[in-house]
Amino acid sequence: MLYYLIICRSLTYAQRTAAALGRAGITAHIFRTPRQIAGEGCSHCVKIRLHDLEDALAVLRQAGLPAKRVFLADNGGGYEEVGL
Repeated sequence: MLYYLIICRSLTYAQRTAAALGRAGITAHIFRTPRQIAGEGCSHCVKIRLHDLEDALAVLRQAGLPAKRVFLADNGGGYEEVGL
């Protein structure tokens, strides 16, 4: 199953991101960013369904919560960065 991970710069931003998406009717789950894609330091990410990306990015732009990076992920552990 494919899904998107929206990388946030902190837990607080991940919480704000998930809350903004939730208010827009988009299901979002927060968790620690997988080590393979975390980069420097620790970060948190928000997982959304495959078909929600376009709407989610629009909601986040309106809320002033731009995504740091976005990855397409699969349950097998593969990650591919998506250009914003």
